[in-house]
Amino acid sequence: MAELPCGDDPEPSRPDPAGPLLVPVRPGPLGHAVRLFRTPPGGRTAVGFTTEHRLAAALGPHQAWIRLARPALRTLTAPLGVTTVTVDPRLTAPAATPGRVPPGAAPAPATPEGPTPAGAPAPAAAHGAPAPVPALRTG
Repeated sequence: MAELPCGDDPEPSRPDPAGPLLVPVRPGPLGHAVRLFRTPPGGRTAVGFTTEHRLAAALGPHQAWIRLARPALRTLTAPLGVTTVTVDPRLTAPAATPGRVPPGAAPAPATPEGPTPAGAPAPAAAHGAPAPVPALRTG
C-alpha cells in the first residue's frame, strides 16, 4: 500500500517524537526567547530535545528550556523565517581527553616548542582518517 502525504511535513514517513519537546531558550527583555541554531550548510533551525538528558548533553546542565509541541515551535519561529525543526541534534563533539588519541586519528605533530597548542588549527587529516562530523552551531 502506498504512503499518502499528510500535512505540510516535508518528511511525513518519519515519525514525530511522542509528546512535547524541550526547547532551549534564553532570557529576553519580555521573558524568554527560543534559541535558534544553524545547520552545517548555514540554514537556521529551531531545536527541540526529547529528554532533559539529551538537552543537557548537548547544551550543558544549566541551559534553560520550555516545553513546546513541534507544531507550536514551528508556528513560533515561522515569522522569523525559520521553518526547520531539528530534534535531538548533537551540537558538540565529545570533550577531548589530554594525552589520549582517538582511534584512527594521528597524534598532534611535535614542534620544537612541544605539541600543537590548544586552539591552534589542526593539521590536515591523514588519508583514510575519518572526516569530522558536521554539527549544529548557534547563531
